[in-house]
Amino acid sequence: MDREADEQPTPADRRERRRLAVFADSPCGRRLSLPAALVLALASGGLAVLAFPPYGWWPLAAVSVAGLGTAVHRRRLRGGLGIGFVYGLAFFMPLLAWSSTQVGQWPWLFLSALQALATGILGAGLAVCSRLIDRYRWAWAPLTGVAWVAQEALRSRQPFGGFTWGRLAFSQAESPAAAAAWLGGAPLVSFVVALAGGLLLTALYRRPDWRKGAAFVAAAAVLTVAPAALPIDATAPAGQTVNVAVVQGNVPRLGLDFNEQRRAVLDNHVQATLDLADAVNEGTAERPDIVVWPENASDIDPLNNADAHALISQAAAAVGAPIALGGIVHEDDGTRYNMVIVWDPEDGPVFMYAKRHPVPFAEYVPYKDFFRTVAGWIDPRMAEGIDSVAGFEAGTEPGIVPVGDVTLAGLICFEIAFDAETADSVRDGAEILAVQTNNATFDEKEAAQQLAMVQLRSIEHGRDGLMASTVGISAFTDHTGATSQATEYNTAAVIQKELTRSTESTPATRAGILPEAVLTAAALVALAAAIALNLRSRRAEATATPAD
Repeated sequence: MDREADEQPTPADRRERRRLAVFADSPCGRRLSLPAALVLALASGGLAVLAFPPYGWWPLAAVSVAGLGTAVHRRRLRGGLGIGFVYGLAFFMPLLAWSSTQVGQWPWLFLSALQALATGILGAGLAVCSRLIDRYRWAWAPLTGVAWVAQEALRSRQPFGGFTWGRLAFSQAESPAAAAAWLGGAPLVSFVVALAGGLLLTALYRRPDWRKGAAFVAAAAVLTVAPAALPIDATAPAGQTVNVAVVQGNVPRLGLDFNEQRRAVLDNHVQATLDLADAVNEGTAERPDIVVWPENASDIDPLNNADAHALISQAAAAVGAPIALGGIVHEDDGTRYNMVIVWDPEDGPVFMYAKRHPVPFAEYVPYKDFFRTVAGWIDPRMAEGIDSVAGFEAGTEPGIVPVGDVTLAGLICFEIAFDAETADSVRDGAEILAVQTNNATFDEKEAAQQLAMVQLRSIEHGRDGLMASTVGISAFTDHTGATSQATEYNTAAVIQKELTRSTESTPATRAGILPEAVLTAAALVALAAAIALNLRSRRAEATATPAD
């Protein structure tokens, strides 16, 4: 009996067994066990979702970065790849759930998995850098920062022109860190957030020395709020003001069949503009200098359809101001363009801008025969969906829309998410950021996430801005990222405001791609150094002789 009592595990033994279940040994040292790492990756991906609109708990973005860094530390390349992929699925599937509201689950799952591959590559890269991090612990935070920027740079360009949703920067529109966009654009904001996450990581591994750990946590907090001290007012809009009215006409029914309601959608925007004209004539509203209609406000080609032409002309004449409207235009050779058309009250259509960055699989299908065949194997409805894609051609003209003597940015829908398209519009002369979008096939979460991008771009380029949506959210933004007059979703509305024109260039506008290029190059240098260190360590281990 005494011996059996002696063999009973003590509380200390039980604590040790639990600890061993969470941790495991590796050639580089103790790390999380695989089950624990997967759980942490899932939880961290979920925390990242909460950092984005409509939740907006932006501090969780840095916590999520720290969670992924912990999960992949001291793992092999394939382990980091798998854990990073799991993190990506936990992040992108909820974040992009709006992409499944009308087209079904398969496109949503494929898009989420494709984006998760990028975080898988990130996880693999961080895992490869484990020895380097353990040798130079001070490098952990900056290495984490540049690695995240490199991952986002890749994802913003590949494949098929890239997809930028879910960049750390786009979770920070309401945070002090957003001001960093004025200095170095969205890549610098992402770097600041990931650097803060790296500092939290370093603090976690300083647990025996709580004073140093607390210092790293404090440094992360200071880093997050420090950008608010940047002199963003130095390039605040200071030109003439222009009165802009945004018309959100709404649609009869949300969903993919909004195109079947195209006449009703056009009628809604015409009627809302006529109502605005009546208010102006009655003295209850000021006459606007410009009226902005959203993307797809006229999916009936107004250049080739007499009824649509007459309706838009009637609205422009009644309100006494040019209308910048989103419309579909069919060329004689059969090509189609998603366009912004400037409609003068007297001269009708006087300018057109064609979307430069159409969305793959939504506005055109690359390698259509191949993907249609594959889609048919999975689900015949997917093949039918590919057949229904409009097949828009990409525009080639600069992304600006002159309306009277004012120059708006030519940014249609997802173009606001891309650094180059937005910056090029400003450098080509855009005095006001104008984003025309159609959210009728998505939901309010997608619209809120897109508005956050407009907020960040307004800070980045020192411009007043607006988002005009068919169903919402429509709103105005200023150079600090503050929004005003945000509309309710799925509700007809007209909003109106004096916006200030600007021709100033912020440091981010002038720097262009340089901050992202420098940070990405630093990530590649760190990866090369980590690989070299790993090879040297393995050679040394292979040639070492056991002690006698």
